[in-house]
Amino acid sequence: DALVAAEIGRMRTADKGRTAGQIERLGLDPTRHRPSPEALLRRVLRGDPFPRVHPAVDLANLWALEHGLPVGLYDAGRIEGRRITLRLGRPGEVYAGIRRPEIRLEGRPVLADAAGPFGNPTADSLRTAVGEHTEDALAVLFAPADHPDDELARWLAWLEERARTLLSAGAVATGMSAGGS
Repeated sequence: DALVAAEIGRMRTADKGRTAGQIERLGLDPTRHRPSPEALLRRVLRGDPFPRVHPAVDLANLWALEHGLPVGLYDAGRIEGRRITLRLGRPGEVYAGIRRPEIRLEGRPVLADAAGPFGNPTADSLRTAVGEHTEDALAVLFAPADHPDDELARWLAWLEERARTLLSAGAVATGMSAGGS
C-alpha cells in the first residue's frame, strides 16, 4: 500500500499534466471520483492482472498510464445517432458501467449520444464498451480546456501512429474539440 500511495502521489504531481488540479479542471473532485488512469495504476501496482479485452483497450490503457489523464474508448458501432455531446450529467442520471452496475453521473462531465450518456472520465458504460468483436472504435482523450493544444496534438499523433502500427488500423481520424454545455 505504501508503494501504491507513493506512485499515486508521483502521478498526481508529475510534469505531464498529472496534477490533481488538472483532474479538478475536468470537473471532478479527485478525492471523491478516482480518475480512470489512477484506478488502473492502482490495479497494476497491486499486481492485479492488466485488463485484457481488445488490443485497442490495451493501447488506451497504456496511453492513460503514460500521460495520467483519462481516455475513453468506445465501440463506434454501438453509439446511437450521428452526434456526440460533452455535457454535465443531469440529476438522477446513471448508466451501467463496465465494472460496476451503476455509475452516477450528476455533475460529472459526460459524453452523450441519441440514447443518452455513455462515457465520462472515471468510468465508461457497458452499452458502448469495446469488446472482442469491435471493429470501429472511438477514443476520447479527456483533458481540461486550458491544456496546451500543442501537447494534445502530440498525444493525438502518438495515439494515431500506434493505432496504425500496433492495431493495423486503416482509417484513423483525429481532431480536437472544446467541451459543450
